[in-house]
Amino acid sequence: MSKKLYITTAIPYVNAKPHVGHVMDYLIADIWARHQKQLGHEVRFQVGTDEHGNKIAAKAAEAGQDPQTFTDENCVKFKQFIDSLEVSYTDFIRTTDPKHQAVVQYIWQQLAPYIYKGTYEGWYCEGCESFVTDKEAAATNGVCPDHDKPYQRLSEENYYFKASEFSDKVRAAIEGNKLKIVPEFRKHEFLNMIKDGLLDVSISRPKKSLSWGVPVPGDDTQVMYVWLDALANYITVLGYPENETWREYWPADIQVVGKDIMRFHAGLWPAMLLGLGVSLPKTLLVHGHVTVAGSKMSKTIGNVVDPVEVIDKFGVEALRYYFSRHVSTTDDSDFSWDKFEKAYNNELANDLGNLVSRAANMVMRYQAGVVGELQKPEHDMFAYNEALRELRFSDAIAEAWALVQGANKFIDETKPWVIAKNAENDPEEKEHLDEVLGHVVGSLLQVANMLYPFLPATSEKIYETFNTGVVKPLEDVLFPKIRLEAPEAAAPVLPEPAALARPPVPPAEPEQNEIG
Repeated sequence: MSKKLYITTAIPYVNAKPHVGHVMDYLIADIWARHQKQLGHEVRFQVGTDEHGNKIAAKAAEAGQDPQTFTDENCVKFKQFIDSLEVSYTDFIRTTDPKHQAVVQYIWQQLAPYIYKGTYEGWYCEGCESFVTDKEAAATNGVCPDHDKPYQRLSEENYYFKASEFSDKVRAAIEGNKLKIVPEFRKHEFLNMIKDGLLDVSISRPKKSLSWGVPVPGDDTQVMYVWLDALANYITVLGYPENETWREYWPADIQVVGKDIMRFHAGLWPAMLLGLGVSLPKTLLVHGHVTVAGSKMSKTIGNVVDPVEVIDKFGVEALRYYFSRHVSTTDDSDFSWDKFEKAYNNELANDLGNLVSRAANMVMRYQAGVVGELQKPEHDMFAYNEALRELRFSDAIAEAWALVQGANKFIDETKPWVIAKNAENDPEEKEHLDEVLGHVVGSLLQVANMLYPFLPATSEKIYETFNTGVVKPLEDVLFPKIRLEAPEAAAPVLPEPAALARPPVPPAEPEQNEIG
């Protein structure tokens, strides 16, 4: 039965251009969304930009622009980046949108019974746009581990949200998996973090300290803390509260976030929803961070990788493949040009590209381009479907690659070229050749189906090549080999002429399975 589903991504600050770490949210969400569409479900998929706060105001000032002009320009860069990843989002939201801001003020008013004014004295990280306790500051020697900058000591009067009021309910929801945190170790990490309960959260700052944000209703001396504004986007984008259709998609089935913002999404956000009388999301999928050549990305070190450059040079499918297969869905992972080159040449070009070429060439040469009876590959789909259900996407694509490698091995072992030679004078060998090539093509069609959530364009090309039963060779090489002498000097190296026949496949319906 078709279902209406909803998946969200964390909205990034637009104070700098996108980097490879931003790929994770969008790709993970797109894999899930495409898989659910394969199963016949309707999916709403939110992306957007977070455009308020001191970081934005500071960067705008550096650029000699007012904050709105600055965010208008940078929002376009992020939207172009998201589009370049070819993700199938349905909704794009900006937190500077007047409609969103009006609803955020409405949310503040609805939460009024849990809001009070108090004086804050303690530590603040402008990079995180968040306050930290003395204990947290001491644990990192007073330096934010994510931004490598000392915490600021502040003393100011703010409004507070009484998150502590909802500690027991939030804890019970997480422990009972009504708000499921994936992976399991992140769940235990967060429960340990709140073992003494949720802390009340500062949700505003004096206008003299923060001018670029949503004004607090009824108090023109205060501006809303950016997280209250940003978190609300997940429901405002659906039309909350005035458009009743928002209820058709909420609660979200999956909310994808990085590990550094888990505490806001597992603590503050559920408390806000409980205060509003709105259901909690079903699953919080927490991914790790991406390092570059073993180091944290840093402009100082000079190891920041621009994903747009990767796409321009090697294509979006190559980027999607690397991040699907070689970057863990949930753990920290590393990107290096050496690893990228090996993955591209050994796996995309040799394993998959070569398999498609060999299959197409053999059917063209030995069967006049006509595919015989397809043979279903003896590949257990349970592990693939289970990995998708459990949101282990890097494990799921590994299952697809096992079928790719198995089909290559099958060709090497059966030697169709030898069978073809014998078939010239032996009808039984002709039947044998039909079976062998039918098995190879059947395997490729299954591979196309399995790869669709990860590499949709590649999947469709394989499908187009073989699905009609008459081979339609690709016009271009599927994955021409590359040689990287340096990140800047990467150029495609065309294969030998024998490998030029390439193929295509759209998604057949995969086995039904439950939603993660």
